[in-house]
Amino acid sequence: MTRSSRLAFASAVLALAAMSATPAPAQQGSPYTVVETGQGYKSLQDAVNAIGGGTGTIRLAPYRFVDCAVQEAGDITYVAGVPGQSVLEGAACEGKAALVLRGHSARVEGLVFANIRVADKNGAGIRLERGNLAVSQSWFRDSEQGILSGDDPSGTIAIDKTTFSRLGTCEGLGGCAHSIYIGNYGALSVTRSRFEGGRGGHYVKTWSKRVAILNSSFDDSGGRATNYMIDLCGGSTGRISGNWFVQGRDKENYSAFIAVGAEGKEHSSDGLLIEDNDARFAPGVDRNSTFVADWSGDRLAIGPNALGPGLIRSDRR
Repeated sequence: MTRSSRLAFASAVLALAAMSATPAPAQQGSPYTVVETGQGYKSLQDAVNAIGGGTGTIRLAPYRFVDCAVQEAGDITYVAGVPGQSVLEGAACEGKAALVLRGHSARVEGLVFANIRVADKNGAGIRLERGNLAVSQSWFRDSEQGILSGDDPSGTIAIDKTTFSRLGTCEGLGGCAHSIYIGNYGALSVTRSRFEGGRGGHYVKTWSKRVAILNSSFDDSGGRATNYMIDLCGGSTGRISGNWFVQGRDKENYSAFIAVGAEGKEHSSDGLLIEDNDARFAPGVDRNSTFVADWSGDRLAIGPNALGPGLIRSDRR
């Protein structure tokens, strides 16, 4: 082999090696993929149906989807391929929500639910009709409700590191919609989450028997026609602690930040612990209000809380 031939051969080998070392461009994947099988689907409902009554994970590509699905059975995780970039927007199945859940359990991670409105003014990101639910690192915004549930006294709902923005309305004939409205569930926990700029109703309304609302923020400074920050409408036990509350100017009802048993006594509130919270009015708001308004008559355990000017600790109603 001549010297020039050897150089040409060596150059070809180096070029081939360089081509082999360069990753090929990723192919455009399916919008929905069932992780366990690797099978892709064009609609979210098709992916849900593929899991059926089993257990599986649906990974959503980083798109804006005008899509929705109903889960009838099974244990399904809905996860964003890129957290915060998979958006379910503007579509509601059964005239209810982007995700209508009545299976055994569901987990939602990293999704965004936006601009969901329906005829009865209860359009939600998630409508939970039964079963357990866990939501983390998600965002519910600019809809009539964030999460709306039915009753499941044996069920649990856990919400962590999730934001609720510009939700709620009192335009519906059936009453107000809220950022979160949970029916008679066994337990509700809300941790490390943010509520902001409500558009009517309450930020958290629940009939749950037990609650844990911890280390979250309720920024009502940009709210419009809002009501309570937390409404334990039928009474609850548990703990409300480590939260930050700011009440804004534009209120439908500014008489309290937290309400206990305002709609009857479904559950005992004995021992409900409310402590280590920070509550105040937005800058420029000069009024009086109550931090905890109690209709239950039970023995609440209201510990030390940092209350701004114009706020009293509690009253019985």
